[in-house]
Amino acid sequence: MMFNLILLQAEGAAQQGSQWSFWIMMILIFVVFYFFMIRPQTKKQKELQAQREAMKKGDKVVTAGGIYGEIKEVQETTFIITIAKDVTIKVSKDSVFADASDAVQAAAKDEKK
Repeated sequence: MMFNLILLQAEGAAQQGSQWSFWIMMILIFVVFYFFMIRPQTKKQKELQAQREAMKKGDKVVTAGGIYGEIKEVQETTFIITIAKDVTIKVSKDSVFADASDAVQAAAKDEKK
């Protein structure tokens, strides 16, 4: 009888330990996801939003649809973009990115100085 009681207590302690190891593992998985996936993505989104807020008239941009143009007018939530002579379009700020070729040219000019 005494031996059975000791075995039951040992099994209960083993289950208690496995529950703790489960929760520790879940917390570790969440921490890994946060630092390797969630945090970098939110940081990238903040940088992109700051870049969009800094855009001004005359900047060369690319829309999410792949249309290259130059900002003609900045409004609260939209840009008016010139894509050809006498052709302008109105696009949401969320769908506009800085033109990478413009940044490469600026970096080349800085290296020459």
